[in-house]
Amino acid sequence: MIEINVPTVGESISEVTLVQWLKNDGDWVERDEILCELESEKATFELNAEKAGILHIVAQEGTDLNIGDLACKIDETVERPEGAATPEPAAEEAPQKEEKKAEPAPQKEDNANATPVAKSMMANNNIKSSDVKGTGENGRILKKDVLAALENPGRIGGGLKTRNDDRKKMSNLRKTVARRLVEAKNSTAMLTTFNEVDMTNIMELRKKYKEVFKEQHGVNLGFMSFFTKACCYALLEWPAVNAYIDGNEIVYHEYCDISIAVSAPKGLVVPVIRNAESLSMHEIEAEVKNLATKARDNKLTIEEMTGGTFTITNGGVFGSLMSTPIINIPQSAILGMHKIQERPMVVNGKVEVRPMMYVALSYDHRIIDGRESVSFLVRVKELLENPELLLMGKDPVQTLLEI
Repeated sequence: MIEINVPTVGESISEVTLVQWLKNDGDWVERDEILCELESEKATFELNAEKAGILHIVAQEGTDLNIGDLACKIDETVERPEGAATPEPAAEEAPQKEEKKAEPAPQKEDNANATPVAKSMMANNNIKSSDVKGTGENGRILKKDVLAALENPGRIGGGLKTRNDDRKKMSNLRKTVARRLVEAKNSTAMLTTFNEVDMTNIMELRKKYKEVFKEQHGVNLGFMSFFTKACCYALLEWPAVNAYIDGNEIVYHEYCDISIAVSAPKGLVVPVIRNAESLSMHEIEAEVKNLATKARDNKLTIEEMTGGTFTITNGGVFGSLMSTPIINIPQSAILGMHKIQERPMVVNGKVEVRPMMYVALSYDHRIIDGRESVSFLVRVKELLENPELLLMGKDPVQTLLEI
């Protein structure tokens, strides 16, 4: 019998939560097969079987475990059962168990307590049986009950919606996000400055080159590469925005590790694009796609989320028109992108409809002065409104003339 303990996952991490078992107690497992998912304050990771054998679960789902605690045991002395020669069938059990776990418990009851016509109507209209008051025998849901629910959305058979409360334990990731946001509010002198960007030129450029860009590089030409490039040039010009306070010292960075805020299934994560100042547009887009995919699949490593000198967050994808993003400590500034919206603008004395985006820079006033923060954002605006400047950070003609 071998014991499998919680492994070390990072220097600062001492506790993890056992999120869910992907195998059942008593199952035959193959060597290196994934047994369960663990969640630290920074990332989700998996525990693998060290040898093939029968699994004996020790720690239960939802339990907080310290590094080194016993998670399970595997009896490797048992003979391999028939049909367990390959791990493929076992690997398929994980999603099945996940599906079963994610499905509400009352579902079977619901189906059994409704007529076939009523069940079909509820399925077609995405209505739960808990939202319908059955008037048939023993509370059986009839066709007329579903029709009544459709006529009174948000009510059960014309009555008030249920007032039940659902209490769930906070995940380690959510607790960490909460702690860091409060810490950022309480430990920094945070201010936000705003500006707006005319996105006309970028949108025309994307429309003109998006097909050939994807054909040659295999990735879409998105907005994030433009904003990342612009921020890198501005950060190198205004190094205080790319620095942070460490005790009585200010640490300046000669590189730009850009953190990208991503909304993942279990909470907000901020993976890092390393040395973004040295990457091309398609390299940035490829890295953004890679990190976003890993975030959605809970596959980000701690290394991929550690560090970062400056953060970009895009509330525009959710429809946000304007916001004040919170600093991702220990960084000193964060840029907020927002929804592109057509607005009337005065251009050369005439009113024109332009696609505009509000941008916000939240910064730590202890290290970044108003002049630096405003100048940084104005520089970002200039670079975005004139995408040709992103080639070398300044006007090509001025570069030629060395002025």
